[in-house]
Amino acid sequence: MNSIIVQARKLNILHLSSEKSWRGGEQQIAYLVEYLHKKGIHNVIACCINSAFEKYCQQRDWAYISLNFKGSFDISTILGIKEICKQEKIDLVHIHSAKSHGLAVLSHLLGNSTPLILSRRVDFPIRSNLLTQWKYNHTAIKKIICVSQAIEKMVRSNIQHPDKCLTIHSGIDAIRFKESKSYLRKTYQIPDNYPLIGNTSALAGHKDYPTFIRTAELFRQQGIKARFFIIGAGPDKEAIQQMISEKNLNKYVIMAGFMDNINEILPELDIFLMTSKTEGLGTSILDAFACKVAVVATRAGGIPEMVIHNKTGLLAEVKDANQLAEHLKRLIQDPQLKKFLEENAYQLLLQNFTKEKMASRTLEVYHEVLGK
Repeated sequence: MNSIIVQARKLNILHLSSEKSWRGGEQQIAYLVEYLHKKGIHNVIACCINSAFEKYCQQRDWAYISLNFKGSFDISTILGIKEICKQEKIDLVHIHSAKSHGLAVLSHLLGNSTPLILSRRVDFPIRSNLLTQWKYNHTAIKKIICVSQAIEKMVRSNIQHPDKCLTIHSGIDAIRFKESKSYLRKTYQIPDNYPLIGNTSALAGHKDYPTFIRTAELFRQQGIKARFFIIGAGPDKEAIQQMISEKNLNKYVIMAGFMDNINEILPELDIFLMTSKTEGLGTSILDAFACKVAVVATRAGGIPEMVIHNKTGLLAEVKDANQLAEHLKRLIQDPQLKKFLEENAYQLLLQNFTKEKMASRTLEVYHEVLGK
């Protein structure tokens, strides 16, 4: 009997990215799509018109379609999602943001039958209103991928089928950082014996920069010579600058703004200080791990899954500026502890938090949902 060779059809995935700006979530999508391309999987990205992700796709010649993403009931985007699934023979839709979640589910009301996977990156509770409960419990949602165990625990307690939830930690490119060239010290004329303490997170409310500034103030009051850097942009810029000025910390706390050479700047820091009050995971901490920069952080969201107290970093309670300042002082006075934490953090990163590990685990979920 002659054998029959059946060639498997290429898997087609539609990724929904509704955000206009580029933040951690968009970087995770980029890492994932890059990996899937290498595995021979066809990806289509539905992104917001005139968004950072649209430009990213254009630069890399990725297949993309620009949609409006104007709110939770944007009929043109809902119909666009349905049409893409039909025209591109999409096997699976991966929802990467809250806004696109509702739109993808509504496309099923208009006849789209493509299964959905949702990524959840934020650690605030799921709302109890009927619309939110409906879209989280819709039968089209086959899996909910949470970027931390803290988020998974929260989601499980708020949906009808908690077995749909699983954790896949975000990952980073562990080798993209370069050797420090003392850019900050040269630019701001900072002596070599002044420790550099910084944060590269967006200037947004949940990052709690007021606690960052209070920590710096307490540090200064102890007479310790240092410089604190806030590196980034965001809606809270003016309020943060005003607080720094009111406390007369302009020379001690430097707002460096957005910088596109962060892969050279981050390795220059002596300590990374994360003061978030909520945090899905916090991949900027992983960046610090990759640079072997010691981390002091709050116990917010998924942070303790990376920063293990006294092993890969030092933790304080949310808003506890006094404890954060004490941790900074401890690291500066104990170089051996600092090096111990840095080495442990780097090894943990390589084991659990690389972009390859995140992407390969996500592909496993795709195959599980599709029964392949």
